[in-house]
Amino acid sequence: MEWRKSSRSHAGSNCVEVRQDLAALRDSKRPGGELPITVSALRDLLARVR
Repeated sequence: MEWRKSSRSHAGSNCVEVRQDLAALRDSKRPGGELPITVSALRDLLARVR
Protein backbone atom coordinates (compact mmCIF):
# COMPACT_ATOMS: atom_id res chain seq x y z
CA MET A 1 0.00 0.00 0.00
CA GLU A 2 1.30 3.45 -0.82
CA TRP A 3 1.54 6.36 1.61
CA ARG A 4 1.23 10.11 0.98
CA LYS A 5 3.01 12.87 2.83
CA SER A 6 1.88 16.47 2.98
CA SER A 7 3.15 18.68 0.17
CA ARG A 8 4.14 21.15 2.91
CA SER A 9 6.42 18.60 4.55
CA HIS A 10 10.15 19.22 4.26
CA ALA A 11 12.96 16.69 4.49
CA GLY A 12 13.80 15.99 8.10
CA SER A 13 10.60 17.51 9.51
CA ASN A 14 7.99 15.73 11.61
CA CYS A 15 5.15 14.57 9.43
CA VAL A 16 2.10 12.37 9.43
CA GLU A 17 1.49 10.25 6.36
CA VAL A 18 -1.89 8.98 5.18
CA ARG A 19 -2.36 5.65 3.46
CA GLN A 20 -3.53 5.82 -0.17
CA ASP A 21 -6.93 4.30 0.70
CA LEU A 22 -7.32 6.80 3.60
CA ALA A 23 -7.72 3.95 6.11
CA ALA A 24 -4.62 4.62 8.25
CA LEU A 25 -2.12 7.22 9.43
CA ARG A 26 1.52 6.82 10.43
CA ASP A 27 4.50 8.84 11.65
CA SER A 28 6.92 9.42 8.77
CA LYS A 29 9.91 9.08 11.09
CA ARG A 30 8.66 5.72 12.48
CA PRO A 31 6.80 4.10 9.58
CA GLY A 32 6.65 0.65 11.22
CA GLY A 33 3.36 1.32 12.98
CA GLU A 34 0.11 2.65 11.69
CA LEU A 35 -3.11 3.96 13.22
CA PRO A 36 -6.32 2.71 11.59
CA ILE A 37 -8.83 5.50 10.95
CA THR A 38 -12.17 5.87 9.18
CA VAL A 39 -12.58 8.30 6.30
CA SER A 40 -15.11 10.34 8.30
CA ALA A 41 -12.71 10.57 11.28
CA LEU A 42 -9.91 11.65 8.92
CA ARG A 43 -12.12 14.37 7.42
CA ASP A 44 -13.01 15.59 10.93
CA LEU A 45 -9.33 15.62 11.92
CA LEU A 46 -8.34 17.61 8.83
CA ALA A 47 -11.16 20.11 9.38
CA ARG A 48 -10.00 20.69 12.95
CA VAL A 49 -6.34 21.07 11.99
CA ARG A 50 -7.02 23.59 9.24
